Amino acid sequence: MKIGVVTSGGDAPGMNAAIRAVVRYAISSGVDVVGVERGYNGLTTNQIRPLSLRSVGGIIHLGGTVLKSVRCPELRTPEGLEKAGTTLRKNELDGLIVIGGDGSFRGGLALQTAIGIPVIGIPATIDNDVAGTDETIGFDTAVNTALQAIDKIRDTAQSHDRVFVVEVMGRERGFLAVAVGLTAGAGIILIPEIEFTLDSVCRKLTLYDEWGKTTTIIVAAEGIGDTYRVVEHIRTRTRFEVRHTILGHVQRGGSPTARSRLIASLFGTRAIELFLDGAQSKMVGLKGNTIISEDLEYVCRVRKRIDRKMYKLAGELAV
Repeated sequence: MKIGVVTSGGDAPGMNAAIRAVVRYAISSGVDVVGVERGYNGLTTNQIRPLSLRSVGGIIHLGGTVLKSVRCPELRTPEGLEKAGTTLRKNELDGLIVIGGDGSFRGGLALQTAIGIPVIGIPATIDNDVAGTDETIGFDTAVNTALQAIDKIRDTAQSHDRVFVVEVMGRERGFLAVAVGLTAGAGIILIPEIEFTLDSVCRKLTLYDEWGKTTTIIVAAEGIGDTYRVVEHIRTRTRFEVRHTILGHVQRGGSPTARSRLIASLFGTRAIELFLDGAQSKMVGLKGNTIISEDLEYVCRVRKRIDRKMYKLAGELAV
């Protein structure tokens, strides 16, 4: 038997640990593995290379993905799917392991529907916005990266009694912002899922000031829009000195934390077990402390809900 493994979409710390787990557990189970390079683009252009036990040595601590990742709009077309099918047949693949987010899984589901090849998904995205799992590979690393930066920002904020608006990643969802905001002790968290007004932000800052809170960190997900408008509104409507910081892609890089490596290793191993059991169109996930599997169709259809209790708790602890 032979399977392919592909990393698709945005990179996330721990993807390499997942590749390592997939390859080593598959080979120990008598299954050959090939790597698809540059995401689904590698399937449409036949960029395939064999992976061995040694080829995945020394990568567990590396961020990014050694297989690389490129967006592939062509896979959304019948012609692209046919090219991918040709590559799968030419390389005699019996299954495909897809490491990525829900967009990557939609591509995998389309492949399975069009070509009939079994697809197993491994969720890896710093946004943690994939339904069917409590946590995705890379999320813990991204939270810790942002947290370390905000801890440093707080030092200068406290020295000058300033308000800082810190933008974290999260183009459409606020999972990262909520986790970072709660653990950083942010006074205000702004996310796309929960409505707010800029005037309400100013009122809360004024209330904090009346309580003797001279420094406030505002964590804002990039999905709320131009976060600099928050800064400008505070400057024009209040007396507070305010600064703006965009953490950007630094959150996607770096060596994965122990938790991201652990989840990646467990997910990769379980993906091979599902394949050997004859599963099709499944995603590995985490529920509580248990590794589970979920239907890919469900994962692609359902929008994961933000934890509003955690969001509320962050506000209660900020006072």
